Amino acid sequence: MENKTINKERVFSVELKSKRSLKNVTLTNGSSDSVLVEGTIGELVQATFAEDIILEDIGKNGILRIDLGEDEIKKTTEQNRPEMKKQ
Repeated sequence: MENKTINKERVFSVELKSKRSLKNVTLTNGSSDSVLVEGTIGELVQATFAEDIILEDIGKNGILRIDLGEDEIKKTTEQNRPEMKKQ
């Protein structure tokens, strides 16, 4: 997986041990350009940051990699933290 972000685009990859872990792939043939990919990487084994720029979720059935730095997750979490509702 390429480890440089160009034009703020994010790259992802999914590596599955078996095609049975792939639940759905939808490529629309109409006016919409949307694509849906669904599956399972199984039970989470480990979630780490590779080279500080790739979030890598390793499951028993596969690996999900996303071009996303740890500092970006903290930044997003802090900015979008909902206020506690008073009861």
